[in-house]
Amino acid sequence: MPFNSFRTFVELIRWANCAMAGIAALVGTLIAFLALPDSMQVRLVYEPVLVFSVVFLVTGAGNAINDYFDHEIDKINRPSRPIPSGRVNRKTALYFSLLLFGIGVVLSYWLGPVCLLLAGFNSLMLFLYASTLKRMALAGNLVVGYLTGSTFLFGGALEIFDGTGIQSIMILFLLAVLATMAREIVKDIQDIEGDSRAGARTLPIVIGKMKASRLAAVLGITGIVLSPMPLVFNVNNAFGASYMAVIFVADILFLVSINEILLRDNAKKASKLLKMAMFVALIAFIVGTVI
Repeated sequence: MPFNSFRTFVELIRWANCAMAGIAALVGTLIAFLALPDSMQVRLVYEPVLVFSVVFLVTGAGNAINDYFDHEIDKINRPSRPIPSGRVNRKTALYFSLLLFGIGVVLSYWLGPVCLLLAGFNSLMLFLYASTLKRMALAGNLVVGYLTGSTFLFGGALEIFDGTGIQSIMILFLLAVLATMAREIVKDIQDIEGDSRAGARTLPIVIGKMKASRLAAVLGITGIVLSPMPLVFNVNNAFGASYMAVIFVADILFLVSINEILLRDNAKKASKLLKMAMFVALIAFIVGTVI
C-alpha cells in the first residue's frame, strides 16, 4: 500500500481518538488490577496488549463507518475528510470498517466472555449509531456517552479479574458518560447547519440551541460535582490523592467550556475545551493510579 494511501486510512479511523480510547481501556485495566483484594493473585501478561488493540480497532471501525454514513453531511461540515474529499471510496471505507470490527471482536475472545460480549455489543451499537441513532434527538448522545464510558468497563472486565474489576470501574464509567454526552451535545450545536440540511433530528434541532446548551452545562456541572468520587469510593486504595490535583485542572476546563457555550454562544471553542478537559481527566485517572 502506498504511503499516502496508508496515511489516508489512518486519518479515516482517526488514530488519535483510537489511541486515546485504547489508553482509557488500559487505565480501566490498571485500576481494576490495583483494586483486586490481596487474596487474588493475578498476573497480567498479554492482556494489556489485547485490551488496547481491541479498543483501538473497534473505535477505528466505528469512526470509519460513521464517515461512510455521514458522507453527505460531511460535504458541508467537514469537506476535508477522506470520503467527501474523494481520497477514499465509500464502499472501500465500508469494507475496511467491517474488517476492523471483525478483527477486534475476534481478538476479544482471548480476554474472556464479558469482553467478547462488550466488543460485539459495542460494535453493533457503533453501526446502529452511525446508520440511525445519531440522527435521533438525545438517543445518539446517550449511545456515544455509553460507548466512551464502556472503554473503562472493557479494561476492567477481563476474565482473570473474576468479576471484581467492573465494580471498581463504575464511577469512572459514569464520569465518562456525563462528560461525553456534554461534548456530543455541543458538537451537535456546532453541526446544526449541516444536520438540518441532511434532515437529522439532533437535540439542538428539536429543542433549540439554548435548551441544548443548558442541558450540556448541567451534564458538565454534574461531572464536576462527582469528580472527587473515585477517591470517596476508593476500592482497595487503587486511587492516590494526586488524582485530585490533576482533575482540578480538568474541572476548570469544563467550567470554561460551559461559559463558552452558555454565555458566548461559541460551540466550536466549547467543543475544543471539552475535548481538552476529557484528555486532562484521563491523565488524572492515570496519575491517580500510579502515584
